[in-house]
Amino acid sequence: MSKVVSSLKEAIKLSGLKDGMRISFHHHLRNGDHVINMVMDELSGMGYKDLTVNASSLFDIHAPIINHIKNEVVTGLEVNYMGGVIGREISSGIMEKAVDFRSHGGRPSDIESGRTPIDVAFIAAPTSDCMGNCTGKYGKSSCGSMGYAFADAMNAKKVVVITDNLTDYPLADFSISETYVDYVVSVDKIGDPTGIVSGTTKITRDPVGLMMASYATKVIQHSGLLKDGFSFQTGAGGASLAVAGYLKELMLKEKIKGSFGMGGITGYMVDMLEAGCFETLMDVQCFDLKAVQSLRDDPRHREVTASHYASATAKSSIVDNLDVVILGATQIDTNFNVNVHTDSNGYIMGGSGGHCDTAAGAKLTMIVAPLTRARLSIVVDKVLCVSTPGNTVDVLVTQRGIAVNPLREDLKESLKEAKLPVVDIHDLKSTAEKITGVPKNIRLGEKVVGNVIYRDGTIIDTIKNTL
Repeated sequence: MSKVVSSLKEAIKLSGLKDGMRISFHHHLRNGDHVINMVMDELSGMGYKDLTVNASSLFDIHAPIINHIKNEVVTGLEVNYMGGVIGREISSGIMEKAVDFRSHGGRPSDIESGRTPIDVAFIAAPTSDCMGNCTGKYGKSSCGSMGYAFADAMNAKKVVVITDNLTDYPLADFSISETYVDYVVSVDKIGDPTGIVSGTTKITRDPVGLMMASYATKVIQHSGLLKDGFSFQTGAGGASLAVAGYLKELMLKEKIKGSFGMGGITGYMVDMLEAGCFETLMDVQCFDLKAVQSLRDDPRHREVTASHYASATAKSSIVDNLDVVILGATQIDTNFNVNVHTDSNGYIMGGSGGHCDTAAGAKLTMIVAPLTRARLSIVVDKVLCVSTPGNTVDVLVTQRGIAVNPLREDLKESLKEAKLPVVDIHDLKSTAEKITGVPKNIRLGEKVVGNVIYRDGTIIDTIKNTL
């Protein structure tokens, strides 16, 4: 009684994969993942063509997929996020078909509904038993939560688990059950766990970043939301982590007991849990190794699926109960639309991830970003790509002031009463352009290289090729 097969090649043959089918991967090993490259090289060697790759995210380590695109092994891509190395190639127009960009909530929704049926899911599992019960909490390649892999495992026609830590049956503390798994492949190494680290993982010491973090914390303090039962999500950048640090001090000082912290979890969120700031952490993805250890050892730290995290078509999801989210931006326009898909020159270097999901669900959505970046204003008349619509964004916090969406006059008045530096977003744009000059218009081509699919399945924007 074993689902273990002799090789990846045998598993592929047994899966019934054919040219033109859709395969999927998850990204919990992030920039340390070896599985996508391993599988794609095997498929190329076996002569497969015209495959669609549905990967929750692609990082720079996955750059070999560029050659598989050029050789037509891969003719379709579906992702939630794409790193800059692959993004620049896609922006240049190397694919005939446009990439479909979904959100972290939109992807499982579309898989579960059958809009993007998965023929074969390849799941990187840091630990698995011989029947496919698997988890990311243990093993030499432990990555923590495997939240993005659940939709694939539960809905794909065939599921192949690939592990570098094969254990005896049964694995007691599993994440994904054997009931969804067809084949198990044991390999030497599925990845480098140090590559899962995202962002700086350290609180910024930059005075600009600290000033923005201080402003952001004061916005939360005076929003009326910081009280017992408070819920919160932030990212892994230096300024975002500084917000978590300041917020922790404030919550402890005011004896505020929050309900949950959410999203991609860092060690700083773990510190807040351990200090008593939150009752629990809801974890769809670990951003550092301290978070991995916490998920393994602390029952208050819960693994959740991407659908539970952010799906718009689930009966409910965690984002619907979120009070405050801290998000970033490459651009934000004077209507508060946010771009996180491209840089200011139009090159793909990111993706929505959970950006639009949390913005839609949170009671307070705050963009924290420096007013200028690479000698360009982040505030523009019109973003190059709408990743998150402006009617779901409440506040922009910069080192030069705080702009509040006109839809939130209530919040604007509260922040003014607190003597915070509230300014009009048009004035922020003018201030930035006095420093950097007025940027030249970006010329883009006519070829659509990316479709930006909102969490409800509608296309809200397209990305054109760079020239």
